[in-house]
Amino acid sequence: MATQTEATGWRTHVPEVVRPYTQRAPVAAFFLGISSGFPYAMIGATLTTRLAQDGIDKKAVTAFTLAFLVYNLKWLWAWVVDGVRLPLIGYLGKRVSWLLLAGVLVMAAVANLALVDPKASLLATAYAAVLVGFAGATFDIVIDAYRIEILKPEELGVGSGMTQYGWRIGSVAAGALALVLASRIGWSGAYLACAVFALPAMLTGLLMGEPERHREPPAKRAAGELWQSIVGPLIEFFQRKGAFLVLLFILLHKIGDTLANLTFRLLFDDLGFSNDEIAIYDVGIGFWAYLIGIFVGGILYARMGMKRSVLLSLVLMGVSNFSFAALASAGHSNIGMASAIGFENFASGIGGVTVIAYFSALCDLRFTAAQYALISAAASIVGRFLTGTSAGSLIERFGYVDFYLLTTALAVPGILLFWLMMRAGLIDASVGTAGTEEPGAQSVP
Repeated sequence: MATQTEATGWRTHVPEVVRPYTQRAPVAAFFLGISSGFPYAMIGATLTTRLAQDGIDKKAVTAFTLAFLVYNLKWLWAWVVDGVRLPLIGYLGKRVSWLLLAGVLVMAAVANLALVDPKASLLATAYAAVLVGFAGATFDIVIDAYRIEILKPEELGVGSGMTQYGWRIGSVAAGALALVLASRIGWSGAYLACAVFALPAMLTGLLMGEPERHREPPAKRAAGELWQSIVGPLIEFFQRKGAFLVLLFILLHKIGDTLANLTFRLLFDDLGFSNDEIAIYDVGIGFWAYLIGIFVGGILYARMGMKRSVLLSLVLMGVSNFSFAALASAGHSNIGMASAIGFENFASGIGGVTVIAYFSALCDLRFTAAQYALISAAASIVGRFLTGTSAGSLIERFGYVDFYLLTTALAVPGILLFWLMMRAGLIDASVGTAGTEEPGAQSVP
């Protein structure tokens, strides 16, 4: 919006297409994204590499992705973040105080994972990974609610892009730092060093303060009211027109993408790529391709609108899985790895803006934490479950080429469903108050 992008001072010299990204709330979303991304890297690709290098078999390695299922259960306790004011530090504001507490929990959980030895006890490592998942999921609940509430409706697209910029920087930087340090000081020291990535979100909360659009729930005086605080977000969501189809889309749209993404490091290891090669290509090619994809996604979102830009991004993300089938067929190829990582990250960058903006707009501001936790958890639960229970077996049975062809085919149902929802008018009908309130509207109790 013009009223949001026009500015005095140094912003008048910034190109108009870039100016929205320099506003206070989107910049804050960037730093929130940095902290959101790093716990994922600690129990995702980084832990996969660590276990593979320790000689753990593929079935056990892919089973560790079940730690991500904790993220998919976060809606069970997200209502606590919406409804409970913390003692002692609660005077800072409900969202800010929860940011600080969750950040400390994440740092402690990562430090605990640093101190376990997979060779000595695979079970202890699994417990430590689940603990990081729980702490990271709680951190995400607060971060997502804080992000949505500091962004005005017209800033959701830009803010989603900035969040994805931060998420990728946090996850890639933490993952690359862990790989580089692990080769020099060991995995324990590498994980301990990465714990500092929790600080950007914590500092952002202290500097930005409590969001103006945050709505305090009514005081809980009885068991019935407490129960309503738990089920209220679900009831409100499912009372909307087409809510069950919207939820089905959320469940289906990312199956192939999630199933593929959590196995990339196994492919790289089997193709003989070194830690330094993985770090170089992930940062040097994938990182920049993702940033370009985010910028392109912002332009597509503004010019094509939410519905058409989301549909295009779903198609691109599905096709990106095919590039890894081609890499698996080609074998150890630097050009092939660069191309596959580049295209996958470019497509994910576009989707990171369009899809997350849509999911953010679905929230009712009375239940931001709980509803976005439900949406984001549902978005990848099927893919994560399939990865943890069957990905390793599928790879061993069919090989990498056919496995990634399967993940490409699994993207089709989500694409078709979204197209049908567009035709039926259910996309517009599903948007909540986070995406429809007038700019500058004040929240109410």
